[in-house]
Amino acid sequence: MNHRVAITGTGLISPLGDSAGDLLSALCGGRTGVSKLQDFSSNGHRCHLASRLLHFRPEKYLSGRPLRPLDRASQLATAACGLALRDSNWSSEQRSNFDVALVLGTMFGGMHTIAEFDRTALVSGPASVSPMSFANTVINAAAGQAAIWHNLRGVNSTVAAGNVSGLWAAGYAADLIRYRQSNAVLAGGVDEFSVESFLGFERTGLLCANGASPERPIPFDSRRNGFVLGEGAGFLVLEDLDHAEARGARVLAEVKGYTTAFDYSQGRDSTLAVRTLVRSMHGALSESGFAPDDIDFVSASANGSVSLDCVELMALGLVFGDSANELPVTAIKCGIGEALAASGPAQLSTAIETFRTGKLPGVVGLEELPLGCPLKGIRSKAIEIAAKRALINAVGFDGHCLSIVLASLDK
Repeated sequence: MNHRVAITGTGLISPLGDSAGDLLSALCGGRTGVSKLQDFSSNGHRCHLASRLLHFRPEKYLSGRPLRPLDRASQLATAACGLALRDSNWSSEQRSNFDVALVLGTMFGGMHTIAEFDRTALVSGPASVSPMSFANTVINAAAGQAAIWHNLRGVNSTVAAGNVSGLWAAGYAADLIRYRQSNAVLAGGVDEFSVESFLGFERTGLLCANGASPERPIPFDSRRNGFVLGEGAGFLVLEDLDHAEARGARVLAEVKGYTTAFDYSQGRDSTLAVRTLVRSMHGALSESGFAPDDIDFVSASANGSVSLDCVELMALGLVFGDSANELPVTAIKCGIGEALAASGPAQLSTAIETFRTGKLPGVVGLEELPLGCPLKGIRSKAIEIAAKRALINAVGFDGHCLSIVLASLDK
């Protein structure tokens, strides 16, 4: 239980860059990956925005084997895993002699692959479907494909806990290391943009606009009216600290604590929703041994949701008390949209970059905080900050809450 968990590498595929440095630089520069929908008609839809990977080409990241067995979600995951392994200096030779584990989080997996498989079978008959496509219709397909591609022979798990799945995968990976189930785990998440997921979120009324105009998917802004659906993949290499130092790895940060909690009202009871997130944050802080005043900044889950952003604001106010008014808070989904399982790993990666660079991105587009907001440290512009400890939140649509405390390495 006392084994320390180090992060030794990160790998991202995002609309704002393919590294944590690129993503942080873009966010601090006020850039956003949100744009008008281009590749399918938005006529008849209330939301016309998305955060897409418009220029993703798997050949840029993956070579030496046929790509045909991998659908788009598997391509994204496998590419991001490769970037994280390279950043952590895990060579193919090392992996052939060591059982590196993989924990992958996803909300939908290859949603478009699943839907297309079903459509083909219904319209043209079962004989018309591709046997190769069938392998990608299960939610753990991406984890299997990435492990095969990168020769990851350790534990292989898929976490399916909605949009918090990617951060949950990192927490679960940390537990695997603490309990000595593995010395090295590749952990993160992937979700692709698909017409099917877009329509599902729009019909629930969660996407920005929802009949209002203009669309304002701005986290915490008083005029926010829903989120923008994004996509991407993000993975981190977590290792036992002693093991990482023994192999000469560069240690980027340390996972100090994490806790999950569940709101059984699924947001229908706002008081219970706030209490659930408060319990999650208190649990992570308690496990880390830090007090709220020890935290230098928060990477919030906020995505522009009318209700959940309010829940997070209230919960942060209760946890941080009198110091909440000056607490620096960022919400990177202003730039990448709600990337579902890819969001949490992106939050962790940019937090690590903030430790390194001393730059904390603002909430791009933020103009006015809600009346009575307990946090005045939420800004639209990037700030300079000497940060060593961060709290990262993930708040789910269906009641899941998760918090992780991250710190720069302190020997």
